[in-house]
Amino acid sequence: FAHLQRLSMGFYDRTKLGRIISRVTSDAEAVRQGVQDVLFVSLVQGGGMVVAAGVMLWYDPPLFLFVLAVTPIILVINRYFTRRLTRQARLIQESFSRVTATIAESVGGVRVTQGFVRQEVNADLFRALVRDHAGHNLVQSRLAGTQLPLLEFKSQFIIAALTLLAGYQVLRGGFFAGDDPAKTFAALVVFWFMIPYFFNPIRIMATQYNTALSAMAGAERVFQLLDTEPEKLDHDDAVSPSRLAGRVEFDDVRFGYDADRPVLHGLSFATEPGQTVALVGHTGSGKSTVIKLICKFYLPTAGRVLIDGTPTPNLATAALMQRVGIVLQSNFLFTGSVLDNIRLGRPDATDEQVIDAARKLDCLDLLEALPHGLDTEVGEKGGSLSLGQRQLVCFCRAMLADPTILILDEATSSVDTLTEARIQKALEVLLAGRTSFVVAHRLSTIRHADKVLVLDHGKLIEEGPHTDLLARGGTYANLYRQFIHATEA
Repeated sequence: FAHLQRLSMGFYDRTKLGRIISRVTSDAEAVRQGVQDVLFVSLVQGGGMVVAAGVMLWYDPPLFLFVLAVTPIILVINRYFTRRLTRQARLIQESFSRVTATIAESVGGVRVTQGFVRQEVNADLFRALVRDHAGHNLVQSRLAGTQLPLLEFKSQFIIAALTLLAGYQVLRGGFFAGDDPAKTFAALVVFWFMIPYFFNPIRIMATQYNTALSAMAGAERVFQLLDTEPEKLDHDDAVSPSRLAGRVEFDDVRFGYDADRPVLHGLSFATEPGQTVALVGHTGSGKSTVIKLICKFYLPTAGRVLIDGTPTPNLATAALMQRVGIVLQSNFLFTGSVLDNIRLGRPDATDEQVIDAARKLDCLDLLEALPHGLDTEVGEKGGSLSLGQRQLVCFCRAMLADPTILILDEATSSVDTLTEARIQKALEVLLAGRTSFVVAHRLSTIRHADKVLVLDHGKLIEEGPHTDLLARGGTYANLYRQFIHATEA
């Protein structure tokens, strides 16, 4: 769990949630069973096997050599089935990961599923995954169900053969224990009791070996996760500044989430401390990517992102993030109270400081109107609050953190017009003195920005204040007119 907290955003971009859950739950549980159960049982059974071998060897070495002579047959059977069971253990773990991944995805998208009436379609897809998982389990069960009876048969066969051979020698006058038939008979009785203690551990350890195979398959996947190194975002000599002025510069920045699919193409701009910058452009133009690079969720593929003139790799990530406040379009609340979620960035903040942050945003009365005020439980992912209420909580969370750089990514998209009007004036006060980047479609935010950056397919095509860009009659002016027409319609 601790390792997952350190992994880079790129890991989560390419890894399904269900696969991660499978590693932490079922795969880790398989490893636990292997360490706790298999190791203990194997030690006990192995010790019993050694004791039985010692007793038989002491009573009658020639007769024990006969027992050992047929033991390779059991080893050959084990080896034959082991290879196939190993492969099946991997297939079972992998198919179970697909099942858990689909469950996690389906639960997260249940509203979309019901909205598009895809219940039966999704159920059919899930049935196919479960049938595949069940098929791998059946193959493993058949292999184990063939292996164990064969091992049992071999041990019984050896007892029968030993009884015939020793009995013949007793009637003949003794051979294995010398010329005394009584000693041979005594040895035979001892062997009858000891052979189960010698061969049963082989059968039991074969059963445990199947569990061990699942443990090894789980361990392989768990250690594959643990061996995944987080992307190194900090240089060895990275500094942790106590404060930031807030100057942000992009110097010929190129970036792509995939190497063959670039998103930003040589982006360059600079903002001064305290400026409010609006990012404008069509969907896919690179606005959110710019935000993620400023937050240092990723490093640029080429070029430099500089904060106060220092490239972001030379700034310690933890120190930088303490000076950056973020409110995103899709806000995430953790299980707990409204108070706990606002205090997320400053766990040591007092109740009064939390209340003061909400009062500055002019939303304290809205939060206190909740069933239990600031002590209201938000539920999983904030499900007990409306979208607008969740965003207000995140506004308060960012403001309480008192950041130098403030990022609002579509932050008012789920706030109704009346609520937005209430917080707009408070935002103007709070944005003052902070370098702010605003990704917004509402003109009320863009108009008051010190600078507007117009992006198109990862390139900066226009830059300047709102009024200047309108006067130019370029791309921004066209976007503005489209917005006005859409609003009037």
